[in-house]
Amino acid sequence: MKTFLKNNITYIKLFLVALFFGGTFIAGRIMAANLPPFTSAFLRFLLASFFLVLFVFKKYGKFPQINFQQFLLIIALGLTGVAGYNFFFFSGLKFITASRASMIISLNPSVITILSILIFKDKFTKFKFIGITLSLTGALIVISQGDLQVILQGNIGWGELLILGCVVCWSSFTVLGKITMKNLKPIIAVTYACLAGTLILILPTYWEGVLQNITQYNVEVWLSVFVLGFLGTVLAFTWFYEGIDKIGPSRAGIFINFVPVFATLMGVLILHEKLSSSLIIGAIFVVSGVYLTNYQIKNIKIEKPEEVNVSA
Repeated sequence: MKTFLKNNITYIKLFLVALFFGGTFIAGRIMAANLPPFTSAFLRFLLASFFLVLFVFKKYGKFPQINFQQFLLIIALGLTGVAGYNFFFFSGLKFITASRASMIISLNPSVITILSILIFKDKFTKFKFIGITLSLTGALIVISQGDLQVILQGNIGWGELLILGCVVCWSSFTVLGKITMKNLKPIIAVTYACLAGTLILILPTYWEGVLQNITQYNVEVWLSVFVLGFLGTVLAFTWFYEGIDKIGPSRAGIFINFVPVFATLMGVLILHEKLSSSLIIGAIFVVSGVYLTNYQIKNIKIEKPEEVNVSA
């Protein structure tokens, strides 16, 4: 047993990464029911920033100096990937289930791929085309709950629209991150972004009354903060980048396909969400699309670690 664990520790960690990322939707749903969105985001990244800073100092001894252009990019990362994404994330989870939200957010790799093709002139393969088409189809099925006429009539709910805001923010964060990480190690850039986002969130969090009400939060809320801040941010990102270093971005990225699956299963088991036929069909399309979007063959240039699409 010990030999098995030692030989497969990287794959076990990546499996847990997908589980932790999936768990963020469950914890997010719980926090959304108890706290306002900016407060939820602030508590998540206050905890995450604390542990990320400790990790960076332990691993590198110090933070590298940054120039003005990098400073502006880090602020943009904090606005999009931390403040913006999490405002839409927690706001959307007030209206829709964790399982449905995870399927919509699974559009991230497809949208990021489209932006990379348009902005960075990445190669557009038949696998990416099929993957994007499948992902979009699956997301439309989930958003419309199986009735595509709902979308044609413009009757999309607030929850779905807010979660689509997550997709816009995360895709922007990833594209900006690709530029930032040319000169900064991924985990350092992520830590800087978390710190920037946490600082940005202070004022709107204060307006929501977090300082006055913080002693009134129950154990369930604090457990959700831990799942989101430590397991779903610090540990998941650290282990994911370790996996990229050990087995490469393509094989490590495959595990991200399990995130919506885990989120859906936990939504059903923990939150007692209903598993509708439209969600199952949409999930099949989305997961297949994500896999094909990230599919690599020998004559396609392998993506760098910072280019792997992660949704959390």
